[in-house]
Amino acid sequence: MEEVLDPLREAVREQGELVRQMKEQGASEQDMSKAIAELKARKKILEAKELALQPKDETVDRLKMEDTLKRRFFYDQAFAIYGGVSGLYDFGPVGCALKNNILQVWRQHFIQEEQILEIDCTMLTPEPVLKTSGHVDKFADYMVKDAKTGECFRADHLLKGLGGVGLELKAHLKKLMSDEKCSVEKVNEMEDVITQMDNYAQQELADLFVKYNVKSPSTGNDLTPPISFNLMFQTSIGPGGNVPGYLRPETAQGMFLNFKRLLEFNQGKLPFGAAQIGSSFRNEISPRTGLIRVR
Repeated sequence: MEEVLDPLREAVREQGELVRQMKEQGASEQDMSKAIAELKARKKILEAKELALQPKDETVDRLKMEDTLKRRFFYDQAFAIYGGVSGLYDFGPVGCALKNNILQVWRQHFIQEEQILEIDCTMLTPEPVLKTSGHVDKFADYMVKDAKTGECFRADHLLKGLGGVGLELKAHLKKLMSDEKCSVEKVNEMEDVITQMDNYAQQELADLFVKYNVKSPSTGNDLTPPISFNLMFQTSIGPGGNVPGYLRPETAQGMFLNFKRLLEFNQGKLPFGAAQIGSSFRNEISPRTGLIRVR
């Protein structure tokens, strides 16, 4: 397989180098457009060939794969000797090496070949910044709790079937839809509910929980009405505690705030791209197993 892919990869690399040289030499916009179009075409050919050469009908047991990665310390649960905290993980030596290799390839493509401007911004953000962007008021999910145990679930995921404890549990609506006694009209109605799930307001979600008699998937207990839960980690900046702030919920804010400086750095030329590598922090209501959704 590598014998087939290597020439295609070399062709992409050569064209990427040509594009970079043309940018440095101030080539005309027409010539640049042709060179970039050729680069994209070569990348598509490479991607198509990689997909075509992938083994067919091979399935991966996710649980076995994750167990192997943990045993070989690619990564593992953080603070495991104290019981661990859901959604927090530590990378081991091999995991760090793999991560660094991915970042190196990413930088090679986006920063060196595509000439995107890389910055590295602070992870602490004063409250006025996120208030202006709407994060303080709207960066939230609806949460429900087990009325007896206090266990928390994301309201929309619990209805759609993405929520669960340990292994994913079948959604309440999916269970109702699979019932042979459920009419076609009811099935269509529930499918519409699932489709529109992200658009429901707090009271509408509460009404759906009552209408479909949703219970806790782990205990069968009643659930509290949905409440809005802000996903940002709040803190205070400085010893006096007078400057409220948050750990950044995404890495984009720094690029927006530094747009003027980046434009000046780029000698006032548009368009340009900006990129940042780093951690962002979200206080997920129900982190999933593995590294798909973490805190």
